[in-house]
Amino acid sequence: MITPENLTTRENATMPDNSRSEIQPRSISFYIILAAALLAFIQTFSLLSPILLSFLLVLLISLAVNPIISRMRALTGGRKIPTGLVTLGLISALVLLGWAIFGPMKTSVINISKALPDYWERLQKPLIKIEQQAVLFEKKLQTEVRTEIAQDNSAAGKPPPPRILPTTTPQTSEKADSLRSNLSEMFGGVLGSFTAVAFNGAQILVVMVTVFFGVIYTLMNPRPIFGAMFSLLPARHHHKALIVMQRIGRFVPVWAGATLLGMVIIGLLVFALMWPIFGFMDALVLGLTSAVFEVVPFLGPILSAIPAILLAFGKGGMTPLWVVFVYIAVQALDNNVILPFIMARGMKLHPLAVIFSMLLCVAAFGVLGVLVAAPMVAIVSIIHHELYRKTLLPEVTDEDLDRLARIALHEKLSDDE
Repeated sequence: MITPENLTTRENATMPDNSRSEIQPRSISFYIILAAALLAFIQTFSLLSPILLSFLLVLLISLAVNPIISRMRALTGGRKIPTGLVTLGLISALVLLGWAIFGPMKTSVINISKALPDYWERLQKPLIKIEQQAVLFEKKLQTEVRTEIAQDNSAAGKPPPPRILPTTTPQTSEKADSLRSNLSEMFGGVLGSFTAVAFNGAQILVVMVTVFFGVIYTLMNPRPIFGAMFSLLPARHHHKALIVMQRIGRFVPVWAGATLLGMVIIGLLVFALMWPIFGFMDALVLGLTSAVFEVVPFLGPILSAIPAILLAFGKGGMTPLWVVFVYIAVQALDNNVILPFIMARGMKLHPLAVIFSMLLCVAAFGVLGVLVAAPMVAIVSIIHHELYRKTLLPEVTDEDLDRLARIALHEKLSDDE
């Protein structure tokens, strides 16, 4: 059995004395090649980001499900049967869930589509009213300006300007058609937005399909992939790399459990708040929608609120206002309490680190980057602890760092949180 101690012993036994005592400096060409490779990676990152994101998701999901596969493997004697059973169970759960919500979702979509013409009519009336008021105000202003000019000319002894009869001019025609042109531009912008959304949706679908099959093949035989990772490192670093891998493997299932817990909490919360307003079936659909979008922090609650707001307009009265208020409260609670608290307590991460990691991963990988934001913080923390602190700060403990932080904040060392 290979352990970190065995790796260290083997490394020391196979490494020559002169290699252990003195490390040869690298040539300048190595650093030039490294800089060129880094520059090429930065230039092509926009093209490589979907591939990197897919690979990260495959590894994270595989590590999250691996404990289940390992336990089932002890009974079946292999990984293929447990992988097949887990995949079949997941597909069955998704099919049953889709079948359960298909009827309520269909009814909700029909209700929303019936209410859309009324929404459009309500939107047109204030626009037309505002435009007519603007035209009348401009005519009144022109009349006042002509009157002032005539008075000034009379005082100066100049002949009054010729009176312009109110006729239909191209400008008047353009003003009359301005609403139509504005609406056409608005429709063009909406169509362009839908095209961009459809393209991004197709890209996300490709990533998710790739991740799905990648996870299946990885769970069947993960050893070559992780062996390839070790092959990229020199033998003298295998000991530290093994420790890092083991810590990441213990952390990822905790992350997966925290994410599922957050989805369940938000789904149940939205379902409970929407039930008195829309009834059981519509509230169930809205709760499931919010649970699914919970994997997309910040933007997810906004997207999940759109169907609820459309349904609220169909009821009229103060319902839209109450629904908006409820979703704003849920989003504030989610972003500031539930999500940071679950991630921080479940994975021992600071909430501020989780929030900024989400922003960074969205900028790097797009919307789906939030799926790897929290685990990336934990992975960076593990690497920092194992490689940086144990090498450069071997005698500095967490208590020492906490004591320094208290001194920097002018707190008494005897104070406890």
